[in-house]
Amino acid sequence: MSNTGKDEFEKEKKLAIKKMSANKDLGLLTKSWFIESCTYKYSYNFTWMGRPVIQYPQDMIAMQEIIWQVKPDLIIETGIAHGGSLVFYASMLELIGGNGQVLGIDLDIRQHNRSAIDKHPMAKRITMLEGSSIDEAIVREVYNRAKTKTRVLIALDSNHTHDHVLQELKAYSPLVKKDSYMVIFDTVIEDLPEDFFPDRPWGKGNNPKTAVREFLKSNDRFVIDKEIENKLLITVAPDGYLQCIKD
Repeated sequence: MSNTGKDEFEKEKKLAIKKMSANKDLGLLTKSWFIESCTYKYSYNFTWMGRPVIQYPQDMIAMQEIIWQVKPDLIIETGIAHGGSLVFYASMLELIGGNGQVLGIDLDIRQHNRSAIDKHPMAKRITMLEGSSIDEAIVREVYNRAKTKTRVLIALDSNHTHDHVLQELKAYSPLVKKDSYMVIFDTVIEDLPEDFFPDRPWGKGNNPKTAVREFLKSNDRFVIDKEIENKLLITVAPDGYLQCIKD
């Protein structure tokens, strides 16, 4: 495809995304589908290179696009679970080439998960820290490991309460430089019915999206990249793709 052809393709795509995002009926249909899919734990259906990833495929595609665009030499993820996201990020860095690394943080890394991740072919690019992502000692260790890195990408996907995510945002945002991203997963909690999480400490009014809103009131280095969610339609991270616009 020539540059002219590529430019025309991108122009048409952006126009289609703009029209699609303005379609209120499609938006309602998407929300209805998302809520219904959650009742079946849809995000649990997928694996990446053999490990459960517990993400919606649309967000994985978005993360792939961001990783290719940013080409980070360090990806930090809070919340490990089965390790599928760590393996996904590591495999993207493997495809890009270079020495990029993935750093995962979790309060409780189950031994069977740690063992499976350590034995995985992508383990050479993965390091795991056990502890709370907002614990001062963990934050210091993350900064120590990031001090030689120039392009850091951050994914927050641990405790989804407002206070916890807000502390994560404040703690780790200085590591992200211009044109890179912080991605805050499960901001969609704010858009779900009131009684959707009866056994969880988070819910409507107390979740990652409310933390993002609070964070952006006092931080002008980041903006919400609305085009990502507009083209995905289905995402667990509405208003959660934050692009850094200044160092």
